[in-house]
Amino acid sequence: MNVFLWHVHGSWTTSFVQGHHRYLLPVLPERGPDGLGRAATWDWPGTAVEVTPEQALHEPIDVVILQRPEEIVLAGAWLGRRPGLDLPVIYVEHNTPPDPTGNTAHVAATIPACHLVHVTAFNATYWDNGHVPVTVIDHGIVDPGYRYRGDEASACVAINDPVRRGRAVGADLLPFFADRLPVSLYGMRTEPLGGEDLPQYRLHDALATHRVYLHLSRWTSLGLSLLEAMHLGMPVVALDATAVSTAVPTDAGIVDTDVRVLRDAAAELLRDPERCIQLGKAARAAALERFGLARFLGEWDTLLEEVAA
Repeated sequence: MNVFLWHVHGSWTTSFVQGHHRYLLPVLPERGPDGLGRAATWDWPGTAVEVTPEQALHEPIDVVILQRPEEIVLAGAWLGRRPGLDLPVIYVEHNTPPDPTGNTAHVAATIPACHLVHVTAFNATYWDNGHVPVTVIDHGIVDPGYRYRGDEASACVAINDPVRRGRAVGADLLPFFADRLPVSLYGMRTEPLGGEDLPQYRLHDALATHRVYLHLSRWTSLGLSLLEAMHLGMPVVALDATAVSTAVPTDAGIVDTDVRVLRDAAAELLRDPERCIQLGKAARAAALERFGLARFLGEWDTLLEEVAA
């Protein structure tokens, strides 16, 4: 099929474009958020094709994938056809709703004939989806392979935009953990907090040198960096929020709502490299089973066929 979508979330799109379809990615000269095109730091196949606005108007499109509210209008302008009326449409929601009480109505309910995909069952439950058809497709990860070394007695965490996103991603908890143990921060725009922004191929090697992976987000969707760390074979210490408890089994790390328990657990694991290896291997096995790429692409193939029909 010809699948039209914007490059919005690099890690998710990296997995999505590994399928057997042709993926048409809007591109503009300035490569801003509405025309980013192909990724510069991820390995994408040749079937992920950049299209200009002029080219998009003449492309045969089987399914449009929307990921932001503004794309409803954008897609109509780029394609000269209206998602849901002239073209089959799927809306992928990557995030938790802004209102944690579950009272946020999802914009997909306003799009004719739209099918809504949530990336976690938690998100599907907490959004008000109206009467739109909903499918949950758990994340799939391009397996980076077992790389765990853990030779640095330290913890690490990967967060994008921690200054802007603040408490939602647990940025305020970093000093609390750093008071007790060494913590390295990675991610986009982490430099103000002493972090480092690395391309994915370097990030995986960097994470694997640390003994423990921290996941401190309070109100975000299930972080792909957490699942990538599990694929690497890292033991996990994670705040029990949103979908984390369903993704991290008890033999893969420590999950709790008490940050004091988590800090103590992380400090103890730094002193026990053998246990870290055991937990990390269990984490990798769980991640491969639940968040494997083949399962992810298979579920997407089924949905694309259904919606395109």
